[in-house]
Amino acid sequence: MSTSTTASVSTHILDTSVGRPAEGVAVRLSARTGRTADWQELGGSATDADGRCKDLPALPEGTTHVRLDFAVEPYFTDQQADAQQDAPANRDSGAGVFFPEVAITFAVVPGEHYHVPLLLNPFGYSVYRGS
Repeated sequence: MSTSTTASVSTHILDTSVGRPAEGVAVRLSARTGRTADWQELGGSATDADGRCKDLPALPEGTTHVRLDFAVEPYFTDQQADAQQDAPANRDSGAGVFFPEVAITFAVVPGEHYHVPLLLNPFGYSVYRGS
C-alpha cells in the first residue's frame, strides 16, 4: 500500500468504431476536496498517437473526487474523417456528433492510482477503472 498523500490519474481513449487509439482528443482534469466542494480545474492535455494522456496534472492533497472532460466532437468532425473511410457513414440525418463531450466523475483515495480508459464510438461510450 502506498503512503502517498494524493491519488494519481491516467487515461487513454480507444475508438471502437475503427479499432484504433483516438489521437488528439483534448482532456481537462478537475478535482474537488469533498462532495459539496467546488471543482478546481487543474489543466489538461491531449491524447497522443497511442490515445494516451501521459502528462495530466498532479492532483492536490485532499482530493476526493476527480472529473475528466473529453472534448470528442472535434475528434469526430475534424480528425476522424480519414480514419472513418471503412466505417459506416454517420447514421443521424445531419445531427452532427451525438456526444460532443464526455464527462467522467469518480471518487479517489490517497495513495491509489486510477487509470480510466474511455472506449468511444460516434454513438456511444463506455468507461471503467483500468490498471
